[in-house]
Formats: sequence, C-alpha cells, structure tokens
Amino acid sequence: MTSPGFQYPIFGPEIQCPHCRQTIQALTLTDTYLCQRHGAFEADPKTSELIHLQSGRHWRLWKDEWYRQHTHPDGIRFEIHEALDRLYTQGYRATKVIIAQRYQDLISTYLERSTPWRGQSDSPKPRLYGLTVEFSPDPKDEPCWDVINFDLEKEPGAPVRYPYFRLFE
Repeated sequence: MTSPGFQYPIFGPEIQCPHCRQTIQALTLTDTYLCQRHGAFEADPKTSELIHLQSGRHWRLWKDEWYRQHTHPDGIRFEIHEALDRLYTQGYRATKVIIAQRYQDLISTYLERSTPWRGQSDSPKPRLYGLTVEFSPDPKDEPCWDVINFDLEKEPGAPVRYPYFRLFE
C-alpha cells in the first residue's frame, strides 16, 4: 500500500492559487493543481516550481507566498511598479529597491543612469522609477533571494501623504 503523501504533488493536497489566492485542490496521482478560475498548475518536483500550464509562468514558494519567476524584464519592472503603487496608496514612499541578483543581467539595460552634469561623473548607483537600485546578497548567504524577486525599503516613520511637497514648512 502506498503512503497517502505520495498521492499528491510536492506541495500537498491543496495550495493557494498564485493568481487569486483561492484554495485549490491537487488532482490525486498527478503533479497538477486545478483552479476553477485560472486552470491547471503543474508542480515540478525537480525544480520545486509551480508552472501555470496555460501561460507557462513559473512560481516558487517562500514562507507560504508564491513568487513569480520572471524571464522578461517587463515582468519584473511591472511587478515593482505595482508594489510602489500599493505602498503609495498606504501613505508611504519607497526610498530604495533591492532586486534579486538573478535578475541583474535581465534588467540592467533598463536601469536609469545619471548623465554627467557640469563635470560630474556617472552615479555609481543605478536607478529604477527614480529609486536607488541595489542587488541582493548571494542566495547561498540568504536563501530567500533564490525565490523572492525584490524588496522595497520605505521611508521610516510616519506615512508620507504628500511626497512632492510639504505644507506649512
């Protein structure tokens, strides 16, 4: 008799859909999960990735959160832009973005570099959406960077409600 654990894909009998976060069930004796809204996801036991069969998008799990694994610079740029919008609607402003090292080659041509002005040399720090960009430590030192894509540092203290000007200063 086989163990019940071997009847399900590597992530267990149910997971949260990476798109809609609804609980979705595994199809027994397969490596597939089925979301009624988004279709089939296949779990790859070799890479520990979840692959959306319709779009080919890859996802990896870190601390119960799914992170899309990007293959095109527009995907990671769009995800950062969405996170900046969410932060802004919460009343905060980002001061820096730290991007996973694995995306350095993919995104480097899209980063803003300051142009020399009045004899100043190029800034050593690239920028994206006006924010300083740094790349993550090696995933061997911090394993989360093998899965997560970026992190935003926000301004400390109280929420900034007027990022472009301050009243009564």
